[in-house]
Amino acid sequence: MPKKEKFLVNRIKSINYAFRGAVLLIKTEASIQIQLVIAILVTIAGFYFNLNITEWIVQILAICIIMSVEGLNTAIEKIADFVHPEHHAKIGFIKDISAGAVFISAISAIIIGLIIYIPKIF
Repeated sequence: MPKKEKFLVNRIKSINYAFRGAVLLIKTEASIQIQLVIAILVTIAGFYFNLNITEWIVQILAICIIMSVEGLNTAIEKIADFVHPEHHAKIGFIKDISAGAVFISAISAIIIGLIIYIPKIF
């Protein structure tokens, strides 16, 4: 029977896998790259417009949610393509729902951005 690894060692390995996954996502997915650029731009805008703590929290949460949902969408698409590489209506349906979740989070992030920045711009 193999020796069971310690809890802390397993957690460190998990963090390493998660970090590697985030790097792979950023390196390989155009949609995440675009979202990362937008996240950097709104972060710069946040410093320029001197966001208060609540605005920063909401903005950071919006960025994290949209990027996390995009990561899950990418994982779902990769699994679907692996399971059924050729076009299939049910796989297309699953992918559309997953993309719809990204769309909902993106629209929410845009609304949040407008609520935060319109009063500061005008």
